Amino acid sequence: MDRVVLIVGAVAIAALVAYLAGRRRPDSPTTPRAHVPRQVDRNDFSRPEAPWLVALFTAETCSTCTGVWERAQHLDSSQVAVQQLEVGRDAEIHTRYDIDAVPMLLIADDEGVVRRWFVGPVNSTDLWAAVAEVREPGSVPPGCAIGESC
Repeated sequence: MDRVVLIVGAVAIAALVAYLAGRRRPDSPTTPRAHVPRQVDRNDFSRPEAPWLVALFTAETCSTCTGVWERAQHLDSSQVAVQQLEVGRDAEIHTRYDIDAVPMLLIADDEGVVRRWFVGPVNSTDLWAAVAEVREPGSVPPGCAIGESC
């Protein structure tokens, strides 16, 4: 009789554990977060006199960075300074601004206030629209906001 009680008790405990484990919700997926500077010192970058800065933080081993750089460098003009900051070559500036993810593209005004940013890949349309919109608010037509199709 004692054995039956022990077996029934063990089965009851196992059933309770199985029930509770089944009710447990799965862990939420993690969302990686990158530190994005909100202000930069324009003197840390090339052409601090330009009204706008597009700074792209990259790493040599980052294949996505190459594509973002190919799109970003076309923005270079008398009004927009465009600079690539590769972590191996520009480690000090990566550290200074606590850059922990690449590619990270910052669009900053003449005072160094970061007005827009992208972490990860960005297509030409979204990048160029972001620069146009910060330079001249309202210049992007309705329906052509970042992430929308024109």
